Amino acid sequence: MKTQVVIVGAGPAGLLLAHLLKAEGVDCVVLERQSGPYVLSRIRAGVLEQITVSLMERLGLDARIKAEGLPHDGFNLADGERLIRIDIKALTGKQVMVYGQTELTRDLMDAAGPRGLHLIYEAGDVTLHDVESDAPFVTYTVEGAEQRMDARFIVGCDGFHGPSRQSIPASVARSFERVYPFGWLGILADVPPCNHELIYANHDRFALASQRSPVRSRYYIDVPTTERIEDWSDDRVWDELNIRLGPEAAAHITRGPSIEKSIAPLRSFVFEPMRHGSLLLCGDSAHIVPPTGAKGLNLAASDVHYASEALVAYFRKNDADAVVAYSDKALARVWKAERFSWSLTKLMHRFPDDGPFERRMQVAELDYIASSEAAQRSIAENYVGLPV
Repeated sequence: MKTQVVIVGAGPAGLLLAHLLKAEGVDCVVLERQSGPYVLSRIRAGVLEQITVSLMERLGLDARIKAEGLPHDGFNLADGERLIRIDIKALTGKQVMVYGQTELTRDLMDAAGPRGLHLIYEAGDVTLHDVESDAPFVTYTVEGAEQRMDARFIVGCDGFHGPSRQSIPASVARSFERVYPFGWLGILADVPPCNHELIYANHDRFALASQRSPVRSRYYIDVPTTERIEDWSDDRVWDELNIRLGPEAAAHITRGPSIEKSIAPLRSFVFEPMRHGSLLLCGDSAHIVPPTGAKGLNLAASDVHYASEALVAYFRKNDADAVVAYSDKALARVWKAERFSWSLTKLMHRFPDDGPFERRMQVAELDYIASSEAAQRSIAENYVGLPV
């Protein structure tokens, strides 16, 4: 089989890219090692920047986002005694949209068939070949039989553990990583949120009050990486949230049984370059951000925006320079998002090596943010997403 672009990975990044290319008349095939239901079962982020919403609008796939999404004009930083509200609408003129990544993926999947996207699920042993040439190809297996897909370009949207990044030789690769000494224990429950906006809480330990809908809440607490989810009953999580979020938020917490509970490790990771030969990387295959600030999915969307523009320019205008420029353009935004996520993580979490000095610095920074419109504007600009 032959196509113009092979996309490895049918998560939101891969599906979004496939829709954008198809809309511009670029042939593509998406390979996914898991089943469709498995992809939808993954619980992920729920705050969308304007870049992500605008791409769905461009595709005409924003009906459910507009009907069910929750526009947010601000969010809160809590220091144990007060809520410091960051009014992103007043400071930037923009909003973010609370809408689960699972629902966004569902919208993209549901539209794939009617729009003629070629998706191959449960593709095993995906291997990339000749990525440095102008004629790369991918081999994979379906029900035990090996298949081959030839293309002009391959785009890796296959996550941190996928094969795409591994296809770039070590001689040209550079990676930058910070592994954090804690993870986020997340609980999803069908209960009303404790606040109509998100709350990032700086206490003796970190907590986050988030939401997916007016009747579904998502909460997080940070825990040491040695913790086991089996040791955290629902009641223990709720008790901890009541302490960490502070009295104002705790007074409005509604308890309920969890419908999902898990611990996610935190890391900052960037891989360079994001293009090598005929291979482009998008999303988690090239970078990971801690979830503080909700940049992961949105950063993947900006990668897809740049990659789709470059590939369309190549096939419609024979503009090879656009593909060459992809990595530098994407990485410029990646590093700014990494900076924001890292700085917010440092501000709101207690690290094991932190002492009284580091704690005083957090207090001083939060006091400065509370009293400075300039500081709040900087946070707001980064939170809603920097320009693409």
